[in-house]
Amino acid sequence: MYVIMAYDVNVERVVKVLHTGRRYLTWVQNSVLEGELTPALFERLKADIAKIIDPNQDAVRFYVIKRTACFEKEFLGHSKNEPGQIL
Repeated sequence: MYVIMAYDVNVERVVKVLHTGRRYLTWVQNSVLEGELTPALFERLKADIAKIIDPNQDAVRFYVIKRTACFEKEFLGHSKNEPGQIL
């Protein structure tokens, strides 16, 4: 499955959420990460993020695309980072 994670969290937890998300996904722009995950890794990511955030203040959204054959990305402007990009 392909997962896009977008977050809006208190500044005190931004770094922790970003670092946790980067263990599973690729950072593509401010507060957005994406990449391929197995269902087990997706559950682990959600559990790790849930331990960090304050549900009364923070928001994290996961967009799950189960069949990448139906998935297409379009960009406007500069792309900061792409999954699979080799530096």
